[in-house]
Amino acid sequence: MRIYDTLSRKIVDFVPRKEGAISIYACGPTVYDHPHLGHARQAMTYDIARRFFEWAGYDVLHVANITDIDDNIINRATREGLTEPEVAEKWEAIYMDAMAALDILAPHQQPHATEYVQEMIDFIQVLVDNGAAYVTDAGVYLRVRSIEDYGALIHRTHDELAEGAGARVEVDPNKEDPLDFALWKAAKPGEPTWPSPWGDGRPGWHIECAAMSLGILGDGFDLHGGGTDLVFPHHTNERAEAIAAGRTFSRYWMHNAMLNIDGEKMSKSLNNFATIQDVLDEHPLNARALRLMLLQTHYRKILEINAEVIAHARSGIERLDAMIRKAEAAKVDYASAELDSDAVAEFRTQMEDDFGTPEAMAIAFELVRRANGAIDSGDDSAASLVATAIDLTGALGLRIGETQPTSDDDVRIDELVAARTEAKANKDFAEADRIRDELAGQGITIEDTPTGPIWRR
Repeated sequence: MRIYDTLSRKIVDFVPRKEGAISIYACGPTVYDHPHLGHARQAMTYDIARRFFEWAGYDVLHVANITDIDDNIINRATREGLTEPEVAEKWEAIYMDAMAALDILAPHQQPHATEYVQEMIDFIQVLVDNGAAYVTDAGVYLRVRSIEDYGALIHRTHDELAEGAGARVEVDPNKEDPLDFALWKAAKPGEPTWPSPWGDGRPGWHIECAAMSLGILGDGFDLHGGGTDLVFPHHTNERAEAIAAGRTFSRYWMHNAMLNIDGEKMSKSLNNFATIQDVLDEHPLNARALRLMLLQTHYRKILEINAEVIAHARSGIERLDAMIRKAEAAKVDYASAELDSDAVAEFRTQMEDDFGTPEAMAIAFELVRRANGAIDSGDDSAASLVATAIDLTGALGLRIGETQPTSDDDVRIDELVAARTEAKANKDFAEADRIRDELAGQGITIEDTPTGPIWRR
């Protein structure tokens, strides 16, 4: 297995800490608003990585946190007259529902920041005791200058980062250095607080993930993931905290790229902010289409989303499902068939090359093409080809073979196809042609096969 490691900026051999086992920490959401397509891409990227590792035989421990105390949560609670726990609980439930709708596996452990405050305090105490952190009236800060390669993850020197610190980092007169960041924030009126050796307050964002990841997975865990927007400052600062505490942090760093909506970066300011629910409400196939879109774009490349791309992905899902309908109509016994070993080996080779999902999906679609041909010709290889396509797409979390209608529209199509078949049997060819034309007007193609008609969009 080889992956692109953000820290080294190279494709490197991925060697787990423990043979046969993989530990993953992927940053989770701050729960205060509707989850959007950026959340979907990030969560799905590590869902796919986890699924592939498990398919390949690894014992995976996948951890993704929930940030349930944060400035955004506090601000929303103030605006709506709610408590911070009420805000976090509401939006966490909405986030979890969206992940379930996208068939994203729940992490094996999903710690909440508020459950680990004591561990964060203990972590900070180590940094204060060894001189890597200092206490002010505003809280506790990390001395970034104490970390020799502080900017290594973003490949910038301390001085290069400091040049623009005023534009990127909150200016605070309590700091010794503009890049120093808060480990503990002193209590402010109306905010939730916890007791600490430095007075009441709450933890900073970065110490939360450092304490939770190391606390659950231990030193030198295998893979830390997130979006490229988290490389700086969040992941840079997590890494700095661990180094300053004398801990061994993640062995490898993996970051997925962002996405564009109609050619522009998704942003609330551009009014192109798409929530997961927006996409799911548009069409019943969109949950799987979104996964297919992601699979057909490498995780390190910008994901372009527009109406044409979504429609193309839905067509791909239809093609996959149509293969299953054709196989079942022909009574192909694929449930217990042996897999095509050559296709499986090539799939694994592509996925082991930095999660080459576009190439892996190309293999799956080639299996579909071959399977359809084998079904039509009555070739015995059909069962193996269908079974292999199902297995390989399933390894990436893409479910195919949903033979039950997925919408009222599908039910109507099934009825029309059956009526056309009956008309042909009664030699009412004018009516059969009329139904075919009606379906064609809806974008439905009917393929007459030796075992009966198969329709697809």
